[in-house]
Amino acid sequence: MRVAHALLTVVLASAAVTTVSPAAHAAGRPELPAEVYGGAWQAGHVQGIAVDEKKGYMYFSFTNLLVKTDLSGKPVGSVTGFTGHLGDLDLNPRDGRVYGSLEYKDAQAFYIAIFDVDRVTSLGMDAETSDVVTAVHLQEVADDYSADMNGDGVFDGNVADTPDHRYGCSGIDGLAFGPEFGKRHGKQRLTVAYGVYSNVERQDNDHQVLLQYDTSRWRAYERPLTQAAPHTSGPARPDGKYFVRTGNTRYGVQNLEYDRHTGRWLMAVYKGAKPQFPNYSLFAVDGAARPVRGPVEGQPRPEQGDLLALVPEGLQHAESGVRGWESAGQYGLASLDDGRFYLTDAGTVTEDGVTKQTAHARLHRWTGRAPNPFERLR
Repeated sequence: MRVAHALLTVVLASAAVTTVSPAAHAAGRPELPAEVYGGAWQAGHVQGIAVDEKKGYMYFSFTNLLVKTDLSGKPVGSVTGFTGHLGDLDLNPRDGRVYGSLEYKDAQAFYIAIFDVDRVTSLGMDAETSDVVTAVHLQEVADDYSADMNGDGVFDGNVADTPDHRYGCSGIDGLAFGPEFGKRHGKQRLTVAYGVYSNVERQDNDHQVLLQYDTSRWRAYERPLTQAAPHTSGPARPDGKYFVRTGNTRYGVQNLEYDRHTGRWLMAVYKGAKPQFPNYSLFAVDGAARPVRGPVEGQPRPEQGDLLALVPEGLQHAESGVRGWESAGQYGLASLDDGRFYLTDAGTVTEDGVTKQTAHARLHRWTGRAPNPFERLR
């Protein structure tokens, strides 16, 4: 194990597996269904979910469509018309709105889409004209995505087999609200994870890159979504940038989730292909562990960054030092902050000759066991 990883592992050596009973939820809290069906839609596959227990709704993103259902699975409203890629979702507990990653790679424009979900009350509401969506641009992502890494003066665009794109950045996908890293009860931040191209020939793409933003003053940046002429209103830089060495994955963190019960950040990914890594599908970071300043390995020029360690649990790959699990969650992962989670399965159905995408959010509990740390609740 390399020295940097040995130091990071020591930081978390005292962590313990957390096992929670299915009944371990707050007294008086309403029972949640074992499954919520997100419907069948002529759209892209399901990307992420968000749950509003208090109001009784669940939100599903289907690549170019947002769907709102009640907790029985009855559709309440939807937002259509996205020409970019709508990814992971999370509910901001401070303002009650749903935030989602949204990218337009051809325009080198990367946004947090903010949905005023109380106003999503009918099906087919347009993302640009219904006044329920605003967007905040993330310049840091655009800069890393468009970086000319080989210095030939040509940006190669949305291509995996290229030396361009700093850290292999393909945009953004996973996001979640939670405290700033290193503080279990720190100030709330929006954490956004890079997408990362799968490329087994590079050495500089083996980290998950996480940006943290203080969104308390983002109202000043919010603009209506104008897809034909993307705006660039947003923070010039993040409030923190962090690196987690997992090995290269296919399109980075698909679903990111903060679990307040354990204080951990869970990262669900599509498995990578580099033979020198174990290529797990789920990783976890202890949010209370302070980031360690150290080298970001594999970069073409020596670089220092704020490094986060994987919790020392689950499966272990001795050669790389990487820890993780084999788990679902790539299509939707939502913590209920009491040891229970909704994990989403993607599927398809054919109705009247038309293939439609489906989503089933199913209730699980965290056991921490390897290889799969989730157990379904029925």
